[in-house]
Amino acid sequence: MANNEYDYDLFTIGAGSGGVRASRVSAAHGAKVAIAEEHRVGGTCVIRGCVPKKMLVYGAHFAEDLEDCQRFGWDIGERKFDWIKLRDNVLEDVTRIEGAYTNTLESHDVEIFKERAEITGPHEITLASGKTVTAKHILIATGARPRMPECQGAEHAISSNEAFHLDELPKKIIIAGGGYIANEFAGIFNEFGCDVHIVNRGDRLLRSYDEALRDRLLQISTMKGIKFRFNTHFEYIKPCDEGGYFVKLSDCDEEKADLVMFAVGRIPNTEGLGLENAGVELGEGGEIKVDRFSKTNVDHIYAVGDVTDRVQLTPVAIREGQAFADTVFGGGEPVAVDHSCVPSAVFSHPPIAAVGMTEGEAKNQLGSVKVYLSDFRPMKNVLAGRNERSLMKMVCDGDSGRIVGIHMIAPEAPEMMQAAAIAVKAGLTKADFDSTVAIHPTMAEELVLMR
Repeated sequence: MANNEYDYDLFTIGAGSGGVRASRVSAAHGAKVAIAEEHRVGGTCVIRGCVPKKMLVYGAHFAEDLEDCQRFGWDIGERKFDWIKLRDNVLEDVTRIEGAYTNTLESHDVEIFKERAEITGPHEITLASGKTVTAKHILIATGARPRMPECQGAEHAISSNEAFHLDELPKKIIIAGGGYIANEFAGIFNEFGCDVHIVNRGDRLLRSYDEALRDRLLQISTMKGIKFRFNTHFEYIKPCDEGGYFVKLSDCDEEKADLVMFAVGRIPNTEGLGLENAGVELGEGGEIKVDRFSKTNVDHIYAVGDVTDRVQLTPVAIREGQAFADTVFGGGEPVAVDHSCVPSAVFSHPPIAAVGMTEGEAKNQLGSVKVYLSDFRPMKNVLAGRNERSLMKMVCDGDSGRIVGIHMIAPEAPEMMQAAAIAVKAGLTKADFDSTVAIHPTMAEELVLMR
């Protein structure tokens, strides 16, 4: 398919989940493809996001399992936790996965440039080494990075990127933010024995999730010893001579912490890409504006994933990358990604999973709404003597009985939600769930037994 007019049919900038999928599938369709990546192949999710984070979550779960196992008859003697061992094993696995991603690209004959790339003309890309290439189509898949707020001494704080590389665990950590990254790391550090404080400018955690789940997570997290401060902001962070930092928050006196972490949102990586040379239109938050086929206002330039700030989730970026490749190089009808009804999870302790509308959204949009609840103590918690309740909530259209949202906070909630999300996406009703026989004894049976 290679077009003699250009060096490549497709040049992708950014080798994260979206860029890798788009490049691989485009090459499989017969396109001549190159990809540029200035950091590591795999992007946020694989290198410094979902994958290593989930491994740390698994590591953290053992803290409670080792405690609970005693009620189940196990005597395990002295417990010791070695952070460096976990850290290094996780980073080693990240390197393995990075290799797998690289092999995938190479086996599809995608040329990889391990350097920064910038658009310098209508179809022209200049690499950091000075080499210039041309491409018929350009795909921007540069993702997003942690937002680091403006406050005196903000440079002394870490973001989630650095959390995976710490040389030691902090005795006390202050985490700024109320979203999923803040809550996930709060749970991880708390289980590893750190004193965790969450500081939030607003008055709510996890704004986009259902209120009942947010309240339950706050309640359980507080019971686990995580401290929360709302309507508070940072005034300054100053290093102490003997290590650690003096931190001044707006609502209290100066205090000392070993580590400060900011998890206050992510901003699209659009600077220094030469987008202004190409005339690509950006939104107010610096995100690349695209149509439903991921095309920018410039005909041959596309963008997928977090850099477009549509739905900042890995599987969404992958779908957008696949749809782009099929649309531009597949030779068939153009393919658009449906961004409605996307399931998501928060790997807090315990985790949250959700799909569809919250109760509040349903009441605003549908008028007549029926809500079903199951509030229970999981069997394992009962025997373990752990006073921690799970909550499942089903939101239905009052007239048709169609399920428009499912929300849960429970051990393994994300694993249960994947299958339940299919039912919501397919437009099934409460009656369809009721007519399904329960698998007993499980937590998931609550989904078909709600009254």
